[in-house]
Amino acid sequence: MEEGARRRSYWLPMLMLYLLYFIGSPLWVVVATGLWYVGLLYLENEGHLDRYGVSKVLGVVLMVRTMHGQRFLDWISSSRKFWRAFGEFSIWLCMLAMLGVVTLLLISAISTAIAPPEEYLPASDLLLIPGVTSFVPFWWPVLALVFALVIHEYSHGIQARAHGMRVRSFGLLLAGPIPIGAFAEPQMHEMVRAPRRERMRLYAAGPSINIIATYIALIMLSAAASGLVASHPGVYATGVIAEEGAEEGGLLPYEIIIRIEGARVSDYSDFVEQMDLLSSGEEVTFTKLSQPNSEGKRTVRDISVTLGDRYQYYIGLCEGDALCVEDTEVILAELGIERGDAFLGVSNLRSSSSGVDYYSRILGGDYNLRQSALGTALTPLAMIGVPIQYEGQTMMLEERAMLESGGGNVASALGTEGMLMLFDFLFWLVWINFLLGFANLIPMIPFDGGHIVKDGFHSVLDRLTSGIHPMRVEAMAERISSMSNFLVLFIVIVPIILPRVV
Repeated sequence: MEEGARRRSYWLPMLMLYLLYFIGSPLWVVVATGLWYVGLLYLENEGHLDRYGVSKVLGVVLMVRTMHGQRFLDWISSSRKFWRAFGEFSIWLCMLAMLGVVTLLLISAISTAIAPPEEYLPASDLLLIPGVTSFVPFWWPVLALVFALVIHEYSHGIQARAHGMRVRSFGLLLAGPIPIGAFAEPQMHEMVRAPRRERMRLYAAGPSINIIATYIALIMLSAAASGLVASHPGVYATGVIAEEGAEEGGLLPYEIIIRIEGARVSDYSDFVEQMDLLSSGEEVTFTKLSQPNSEGKRTVRDISVTLGDRYQYYIGLCEGDALCVEDTEVILAELGIERGDAFLGVSNLRSSSSGVDYYSRILGGDYNLRQSALGTALTPLAMIGVPIQYEGQTMMLEERAMLESGGGNVASALGTEGMLMLFDFLFWLVWINFLLGFANLIPMIPFDGGHIVKDGFHSVLDRLTSGIHPMRVEAMAERISSMSNFLVLFIVIVPIILPRVV
């Protein structure tokens, strides 16, 4: 009987290996996972896992428990009044963030249903595993993930102790060397008996601390970005338009323009100011720095460019379509673009410090308070697509090569490479904390958001159904929670499944 049960227990890990292969994971990932599973079986049979208080979950995941940190937990949670107030704040913060999560999920599901995208992320990239997902590298994301998981679960533990519940242990869930989760284990019978509001505070504590950590790390990222400056101030273009002045003059993408007719060009605003003094048809001398050679050095060269007409270029894109020409003329008038305006013939023109300008403006921008606050709040959402767009990098490699450490004690001490490493770590710290915090607020069990919604439904029903037996109220709350779980699951999987079946 025991042998049969053990044989049956092998099916789940084998199924997981097959699913890894089926969703398109690299063969080496499947083989490494299989070897990891065999190694765990050996350690389990030899009694090594029991000896160190480690157990298996789903066959290939290790639960590594520790009692370390209990004294610190008791000390830090001793100010119960503060932590209960923080727990109450966490509930409202999570409710607000959950509303945003549901809104984004609905928008994604509806837009996918209306117009399924032709291109979509492969299934293996949906796992967001450092070193496995194509746009998530290993080291910095893993360090950020460990930090985010630890503060998430420790925050749960603090709330448990602040409300008089004991915590049996802390730990990490490991798939090989990669942390895929963390846990705090309160005494379950104490959690079940606890008032619902206290449980809601406990569940809300984890996501809220990740959201708070997101914006603390974002401010630090802005400070780090301010410590990086352009090694050669100027502007560059990511594209050169065919048969226009820049191409005919010999300008290449990512070459840095540093002068126009001898006038210094330090950034995009300087470029616009100089171009406004020129007209189409003029022959103008541009001074450029070449792309770096194998030794990282750039050469300076003057090129002669006959400027095109910006107005006529945009009209020409309509290719004689009268309606398009009419609409384009209206847009150009709104933008203040007139006939005869000078046009270099490039696309995506940027300052050579643009790789960090977006982040450094958070602390040093010229926006008003409302714009700055809104922009900062939305920045982590905008950052999600950066590694996807740049194949796992935090900025374009060409932009990275244009930066050096600026002034300041920290920047001088770390140097260019050190500042870039600090920037990368803080970027992934923002990225991981944001995703972990908001993903845990999906209103579906087993996520924290699902537990918050379940207890929230129960509290609302208690107030609306006075006189009904508490067990019936609890049953109603369970049914509503279950239905909402299925609804949210449907909304979540529509953008994943629909593009693959249409």
